[in-house]
Amino acid sequence: MSKNSHKPARKPARRKIGGILGVGLDNEDGHKRITTGEKFVLVGGSQETHEVMTETMMKTFEELKRRDKQLESVDPRELGEIIAKSTPS
Repeated sequence: MSKNSHKPARKPARRKIGGILGVGLDNEDGHKRITTGEKFVLVGGSQETHEVMTETMMKTFEELKRRDKQLESVDPRELGEIIAKSTPS
């Protein structure tokens, strides 16, 4: 019998989301783009990609506010749904 066989199985700790990092990889013009918010940082990308990332984050945080939720307490799946909904087409 192993030493740990009497301990109950632990539930994995729920991870809290402390911030969002967005990275654009399609920059070919050499321009360094960085946008920061209270709980997000966006770096890189072409001008178009960076603008889409920025708009997505703005809409995401507006939706969190409408839902009266904080980034740290929202379920990661729900956050993913909000980001998908907030991404311009």
